[in-house]
Amino acid sequence: MNGMVLDVQELPETVYSIISTRKINFFEENGIITLTPFLDAKPRFDMLMGMFSDGKMSVDGFLAEKRREMELE
Repeated sequence: MNGMVLDVQELPETVYSIISTRKINFFEENGIITLTPFLDAKPRFDMLMGMFSDGKMSVDGFLAEKRREMELE
């Protein structure tokens, strides 16, 4: 069995227009070709920092900013 990951836009438009993922797994076994969605790994919660995944602001920083805003009002 051979397998590879393909970008769906490498397929004819009639095929890739009905596929909802950006990539697919392409398998060939005994002359039968199987296309299955390739799901990218989702970020894990322990990798996120505070409320924001980019790590620019922690929860403590966000709360401190909100307290300053309330004091100015």
